[in-house]
Amino acid sequence: MFWSCRQSIFAEMKKKFSQVESAAEEPRVLCIIQDTTNSKTVNERVTLNLPASTPLKRLFEDVASKVGYVNGTFDLMWGNGDNVTDTTPIDQNSDKTILDAGFEPEKKNFLHLTDKDGEQPHIMPEESGTTDDSVQDRFIGPLPREGSVGCTNDYVSQSYSYSSVLSKSETGYVGLVNQAMTCYLNSLLQTLFMTPEFRNALYKWEFEESEEDPVTSIPYQLQRLFVLLQTSKKRAIETTDVTRSFGWDSSEAWQQHDVQELCRVMFDALEQKWKQTEQADLINQLYQGKLKDYVRCLECGYEGWRIDTYLDIPLVIRPYGSNQAFASVEEALHAFIQPEILDGPNQYFCERCKKKCDARKGLRFLHFPYLLTLQLKRFDFDYTTMHRIKLNDRMTFPEELDMSVFIDVEDEKSPQTESCTDSGAENEGSCHSDQMSNDFSNDDGVDEGICLESNSAAERISKAGSEKSSLLYELFSVMVHSGSAAGGHYYACIKSFSDDQWYSFNDQHVSKITQEDIKKTYGGSSGSRGYYSSAFASSTNAYMLIYRLKDPTRNAKFLEAREYPEHIKQLVQKERELEEQEKRQREIERNTCKIKLFCMHPTKQIMMENKLEVHKDRTLKEAVEIAYKLMDLEETIPLDCCRLVKYDEFHDYLERSYEGEEDTPMGLLLGGVKSTYMFDLLLETRRPDQIFQCYKPGEVMVKVHIVDLKTESVAPPISVRAYLNQTVSEFKQLISKATNLPADTMRVVLERCYNDLRLLNVSSKTLKSEGFFRSNKVFIESSESLDRHVAYTGSHLWKLLDRHANTIRLYVSLPEQSPGSQFRRAVYQKSSGDSGHLDEACERVKGPVGNMKSVEAILEESTEKLKSLSLQQQQEGDNGDSSKSTEASDFENIESPLNEIDSSASGENRELENQIQISDPENLQSEERSDSDVNNDRSTSSVDSDILSSSHSSDTLCNVDNAPLPLANGLDSHSITSSRRSKANQGKKETWDTAEEDSGTDSEYDESGKSRGEAQYMYFKSEPYAADEGLGEGQKWLMVHVDKRITLSAFKQHLEPFVGVPSSHFKVFRVYASNQEFESVRLNETLSSFSDDNKITIRLGRALKKGEYRVKVYQLLVNEPEPCKFLLDAVFAKGMTVRQSKEELLPQLREQCGLDLTIDRFRLRKKTWKNPGTVFLDYHIYEEDINISSNWEVFLEILDGVEKMKSMSQLAVLSRRWRPSEMKLDSFQEVVLESSSVEELKEKLSEISEIPLENIEFAKGRGTFPCDISILEIHQDLDWNPKVSTLNVWPLYICDDGAVIFYRDKTEELMGLTDEQRNELMKKESSRLQKTGHRVTYSPRKEKALKIYLDGAPNKDLTQD
Repeated sequence: MFWSCRQSIFAEMKKKFSQVESAAEEPRVLCIIQDTTNSKTVNERVTLNLPASTPLKRLFEDVASKVGYVNGTFDLMWGNGDNVTDTTPIDQNSDKTILDAGFEPEKKNFLHLTDKDGEQPHIMPEESGTTDDSVQDRFIGPLPREGSVGCTNDYVSQSYSYSSVLSKSETGYVGLVNQAMTCYLNSLLQTLFMTPEFRNALYKWEFEESEEDPVTSIPYQLQRLFVLLQTSKKRAIETTDVTRSFGWDSSEAWQQHDVQELCRVMFDALEQKWKQTEQADLINQLYQGKLKDYVRCLECGYEGWRIDTYLDIPLVIRPYGSNQAFASVEEALHAFIQPEILDGPNQYFCERCKKKCDARKGLRFLHFPYLLTLQLKRFDFDYTTMHRIKLNDRMTFPEELDMSVFIDVEDEKSPQTESCTDSGAENEGSCHSDQMSNDFSNDDGVDEGICLESNSAAERISKAGSEKSSLLYELFSVMVHSGSAAGGHYYACIKSFSDDQWYSFNDQHVSKITQEDIKKTYGGSSGSRGYYSSAFASSTNAYMLIYRLKDPTRNAKFLEAREYPEHIKQLVQKERELEEQEKRQREIERNTCKIKLFCMHPTKQIMMENKLEVHKDRTLKEAVEIAYKLMDLEETIPLDCCRLVKYDEFHDYLERSYEGEEDTPMGLLLGGVKSTYMFDLLLETRRPDQIFQCYKPGEVMVKVHIVDLKTESVAPPISVRAYLNQTVSEFKQLISKATNLPADTMRVVLERCYNDLRLLNVSSKTLKSEGFFRSNKVFIESSESLDRHVAYTGSHLWKLLDRHANTIRLYVSLPEQSPGSQFRRAVYQKSSGDSGHLDEACERVKGPVGNMKSVEAILEESTEKLKSLSLQQQQEGDNGDSSKSTEASDFENIESPLNEIDSSASGENRELENQIQISDPENLQSEERSDSDVNNDRSTSSVDSDILSSSHSSDTLCNVDNAPLPLANGLDSHSITSSRRSKANQGKKETWDTAEEDSGTDSEYDESGKSRGEAQYMYFKSEPYAADEGLGEGQKWLMVHVDKRITLSAFKQHLEPFVGVPSSHFKVFRVYASNQEFESVRLNETLSSFSDDNKITIRLGRALKKGEYRVKVYQLLVNEPEPCKFLLDAVFAKGMTVRQSKEELLPQLREQCGLDLTIDRFRLRKKTWKNPGTVFLDYHIYEEDINISSNWEVFLEILDGVEKMKSMSQLAVLSRRWRPSEMKLDSFQEVVLESSSVEELKEKLSEISEIPLENIEFAKGRGTFPCDISILEIHQDLDWNPKVSTLNVWPLYICDDGAVIFYRDKTEELMGLTDEQRNELMKKESSRLQKTGHRVTYSPRKEKALKIYLDGAPNKDLTQD
């Protein structure tokens, strides 16, 4: 019989082992299920790793168990990441395995958990949840964060995963959201919530809204929070309303405080709020105990004592001076009441003996509270390192704590005990400040807990003996701290009195834990309990323990819903309604499509942008109405003239229109509700007499600009839809129909990118092969002029488009003051055949100062005179001599007919163009080049980001009249009148393409003395501009349209007539954001880095020539509080000697700074930040001996006597004597050394100070000149008397002039200071160093005191920093 049983057991074990083996060999399927329903606040993501043979039914069961839903109330659908690819639910009742159902082994299979038949999943009731703790994933301790380093995993189960954190439906509890660093608050609030006596008493208190603002009422906000913790369906709720009632702002959320400190402050605040109510004494009834602080004479037995109250008992982890910690809470409690003997010098003066006697001093517990709070004092101060530390030593604590052993009954029998207050107790009503955490002087009777105070010693003994058996406490809350003394994380482990189950309340996460997990919070390590053992122990350990007295007659249970007071029932109903409202709002948000919306305003012609929010079930027609109102078009255009189309804002491309889909829901049109969309919507408008164009998917958008060569204008674009497989010939026919222009003579130019203009001259090529994309821009010209037969790169069309792409608009601020007689130079050079006009211009400019005209007058007259010249040249060009046009001149100015009609244009909007004479016109030859050659020769820059073109801001999406409109940059589309000379028609190499040697700046004149502007021709047009308010009243402004390829030199020459001085006598400053100005000095560089609407400021002053540098001169004042003072701007030239630069500085110093110096009374020296450096000798030459650069800075130092520096081998250091006996520093004195010898330095210092050579000690100063240091630190902080023989080695490294040397007499004693003198001196030094901007002694960040403001937010102290 026994043998047969044994055989059957072995067979069963073999069968199970074979199943395990086969399961191990079976492939696994990784399933990732995303909850997309709205049943929970936070949608979970669950990961399952299942055998491939798992049935689909088991899959649904596992998912239901993991997410906490009732099986059969939800569907699973295939998903790919975040996008559902198959809307067919997986059959839950199928007998297939997950492998047969299409799941792929060894790969990620994404599933979406969705609503079933339009209804949300049912949340599993608490009692139906899994009860087997052994199979549940358990968690205790701070949650591991992504990327966290050094996190302990002592308290993290090996099977822990984010998906295993239990939801509220399984634990029955709600978490609290951590605002930032409010974990300490969350731990205390959860503990109070889980205390039946506190929660029930709080519910009984009724808020009177007529007496107090609910926002600032702490008890009311706690009531609301507790109601939400008890009834909310959310996983976690916010605590912002509670902290707002504390008077805290958002900055308090970033302050971490001590949980014990918060407990004390919050209880104080509640007591204040509960005055004159039934709850007035609640805190004392629950948490307050009493103890006796006594001193007993050991000779006569006389005892003096004092009664003190406490809310918690602080227990020392490690006694002061000991290297061993207490092993348990019981051991620490015994130490707490252990008396000490006062003997020797500490003897106690006995009132009865009338002399000093040996005495015993200690504490005796008289009353233990109903709720006993123990604080484990883990934060201490290390006097070795002078830093706060945390003691992580192991300290055990029992689940049940018997406090009867801590009452010394024998001590009560002494007949000599006197019930009086000792006269030696100077701190009446307070406990030991180093041990007690709460000071109360209230001796009122307490009707909770055990009181051992009685009139009779016999009664006390009798009562104490009878009550000992009832002093048994049970642990129910452990507040845990993880981290160091500098900061960390709090969470709470709390036992529920409802089911005796332990839970971890870790901010928003609540999970079940066991008693074993509680033991892990004891702290410490497995090693010996040595002094440094805590340094290697876990940093996660218990910090506060709360016990409740075990007394069945008084242990309360939580109020049931039917037992709630009426005001709590109303509050519960109110919070439920609010939560339901929030849920409905979230549902609306979840089903709302949010997408970018654009609209070209029909009248303003500006592109407007907004965000369209529309419910997924709203139809397209309703969405159009919402967008119509959103864009505020009610007063501008009828609703039926608007429609929504699919739009790509990045490419400015209309993807498709939605004809016949007016009743289609937006959710279907947009492809569902998504966080982001890969496209946008455009609210397209039309005139009432127009019809909307149909946009089909697959079409490309082409913006067509019509070019008129006669008026040299580029019209606003019209939109044409085309297909990429169309040929160029077919495309021309399409444009011909749209523009009514002949296709036979049509030239089409495609702008593929900036400055890439391609002529489409191969009719059989497709648009795709020509480089068309989703959105394109083309220019067309269909005249029958001879320009069609000219090579494209030399044609009128190419020049016009080239200029069109490179013209920018700038705003130029002119100097306020007229320059007067400085301008004595003709702006325009005489040109053959036109001397009359130009001479007149010169005479006008050369007139007397009194006749200087305004900018407007100069612009008007010069334009009129040049206009006649331009018209004459135009007539010559119209006679058919096109070659003459290109040989003799650049593009001439052709005034627009529309401008002639427009009186404002003819009067104010004139062109000023400088026609430079060509020295040898016959050398110019016409030459044809390919497109690629032209593109390669263009002067472009990586910073060119603005293309002067008609962008979508001036486009119209419907066919409009071809009347010219202003371009996007404000340039009149008919008035673009000239272009630079094409390199194809120029035999000489252009100067603007030639980089000059970079010497920091460039000359305005080339080697021959000619202006650089004479070597090229660039488009320039200007007109007066009325600046906006705030840009400077009375200031004159120009609006300039200029080709960005023009050089700065030529640009300045164009501005000469408006500034009134030659270009060499004014400077150009570019204005950046925040009105910062920087001078533009590189004259051979173009304006390529400028863009539309940039601002330029013109200032009078000599501009730099080649080899010149602008230098800022500062005065060095070594003994002044501010040693660096700006004097003036000067110009130094390459090859100039230092003496020559000093000679040029003398008159400027006299006129501008009032310094009347001789050339030998000052020196120049190197300036590096604020540090003085190399002394420049008179014979040094800039660029040869001294490196010089743009915006260079130098020091000017006034000498007291004759210059001592004669050679570069000398070394000049700045010395300063420190006088320890007087606690002061002398002024700086310069010491000039002939070598780098330390001995020579000491000799020089001895010479100037009369300190004996053998007593000289020196140290190098630290930091920036003047190397300020507190006089309280200088004596010990500097590296005095370094052991080196030369100055140019470590640790000194003094290799250049200007080093600071402190020195002292080593025999001089340091002045003795009292604490008062030291503190006063410290304040003065701190103030002095802060004013000079130098380093102040490090002061640790002050911790902000934890306060709760009973009357709302505190008043801000404006006097504080």
